[in-house]
Amino acid sequence: MDVKNLNEVEPFTTKDGSEIRELLAHRNSAIRNQSLAEARLPVGGATQEHFHPRAEEIYYITHGTGKIRIENETRDVKVGDAIAIPPGQKHKLWNTGGETLRLLCCCAPAYEHSDTVITEK
Repeated sequence: MDVKNLNEVEPFTTKDGSEIRELLAHRNSAIRNQSLAEARLPVGGATQEHFHPRAEEIYYITHGTGKIRIENETRDVKVGDAIAIPPGQKHKLWNTGGETLRLLCCCAPAYEHSDTVITEK
């Protein structure tokens, strides 16, 4: 049985600049076809615009407020919002609030640096 606690998982920085704590993935559990992580963006922070050729993602906002752009559409996001990001779709996330923006990220297949293409400098 694999049970991971968010407070006991070491953070790392993804290729797009997010700080994440990977809760479950092939690297640390029996899970093979997806990953679940918590991402954090500091106040005023943003990811680099990027896309994933293979992985689809679901973002679920748990703390704070932000703005997301997927391709040419931009929306404000808040606690309780779930965001679908299909493979190949360029996306960027900003923290527009006064606290750390925290979100759960589900990726299928699992997140890999090699499946992340940065589209801005």
